[in-house]
Amino acid sequence: MAKALKLKSEGITVPDSLEAANRLFYECGWTDGLPIIPPTKERVLEMLAGTDRDPQDVVACVAPQSGEATVEKIAINAVMAGCLPEYLPVVLTAIEAMAEEPFNLSSIQATTHPCAPLVIVNGPLAKKLDINCGCNAFGQGWRANATIGRAIRLVLLNVGGGTPGTVDRSTQGQPGKYTYCIAENEAESPWVPLHVERGFAAEESTVTVTAAEGPHNINDHESITGKSILTTVAGTMAITGSNNTTYMVGEPLLALGVEHATTIASDGFSKDDIKTFIFDNARIPIARFSPENIARRKQFSKHYGEPDENTLAPITKSREDIMVIVVGGAGKHSSWMPTFGMSRSVTKAIR
Repeated sequence: MAKALKLKSEGITVPDSLEAANRLFYECGWTDGLPIIPPTKERVLEMLAGTDRDPQDVVACVAPQSGEATVEKIAINAVMAGCLPEYLPVVLTAIEAMAEEPFNLSSIQATTHPCAPLVIVNGPLAKKLDINCGCNAFGQGWRANATIGRAIRLVLLNVGGGTPGTVDRSTQGQPGKYTYCIAENEAESPWVPLHVERGFAAEESTVTVTAAEGPHNINDHESITGKSILTTVAGTMAITGSNNTTYMVGEPLLALGVEHATTIASDGFSKDDIKTFIFDNARIPIARFSPENIARRKQFSKHYGEPDENTLAPITKSREDIMVIVVGGAGKHSSWMPTFGMSRSVTKAIR
């Protein structure tokens, strides 16, 4: 007989109306500004049915206030976000991944940069949970994408203390700070998916977290060869204002649309070839940098030689810093996301 679960969180009493509950949660700073599902005891217990982990297991200590994110507390925020119980293991794994030291969550929570934790789901579970990897994957319309990403944001707020305007000092922010979750389009990708690149088996399900800006569109309807498309990609990614370029850190993410990916692969490019092409060709004339930023980049001169007026500056320290995935549906569009920089992506298997 299954052991009855007991909740440890203290309850609060509010008038029996959705409006009253949302008013209280908003006034207390417990929401992202959107209406929430009140996390009643019954709803939280139902959410906990999505995992066999003990409700009081500490999944992670969430920066910057080192709040203990127990399974129960994460489940409460998942209820608020509108998750289904079967989504809970993805949320738990994402929180674990973000707490790992290379991700540098403390800085991500407090930076003026507009990064948000982007969750990329790979493996069979992505399809089972209907996490969108195709048309409009970064957009609206899919409960799994919207609520998984939102639950993570609420945990960062309510357990980690990432309150906008006080701890979260993002100068302008971005919509991905509400929710930012996709799956890779493995079925239509001509290459091995991200988690296989990183040493996991194809049949494993994983979560990758990276601190990313919003998607920057790459439009190329004219090119008919892989090299031509990658020339457009490299030209789009060669900008002076990203953290990756300015500080020579981080892992810019290229999300190729299916049509672009198919053309590139048909001309014999592997993922490694793509990374090499971008590193070699996404170069910026040093004259496009301000004098102050040229001085900044001189700190990294050992990576590409002492800059002079003829220098073509790379956007990363090495080709290995560039991430490549396949996302989206029909159409000759791709996108790329600069990243926070002082952070490394983390991939973990979903328990």
